[in-house]
Amino acid sequence: MTTTEDVLDHHLDAFTAQDLDETLVDYTDDSVVITNMGTFRGLDEIEGLFADLFAEFSQDGSRIDLEQKTVEGEYGYIVWDGETPDNDYEFCTDTFVVQDGTIHRQTFAGKIEPNA
Repeated sequence: MTTTEDVLDHHLDAFTAQDLDETLVDYTDDSVVITNMGTFRGLDEIEGLFADLFAEFSQDGSRIDLEQKTVEGEYGYIVWDGETPDNDYEFCTDTFVVQDGTIHRQTFAGKIEPNA
């Protein structure tokens, strides 16, 4: 049985590696990701979200730092910050609901300022 922590660790490793195929393993067509950029339902929409994020974070000088990871039952929570040539991700948080070994629901919130 895959635990919430296993799924979250896999997701973080795949995101850090910017491996789109491995990132999508953590989601299903029933998954929903809610962000300030919109709500993304199912694999096709979630794939587009991560493709855009990977394009931004693949630029030279980009970084992501994980500040906190907490797992409680089916819930995972992370706090992170980062920077790309385009944006300063000053304070960001994601909450994950993991069911049956996949991310069923995810929310994102962050303070993002454009770099001048």
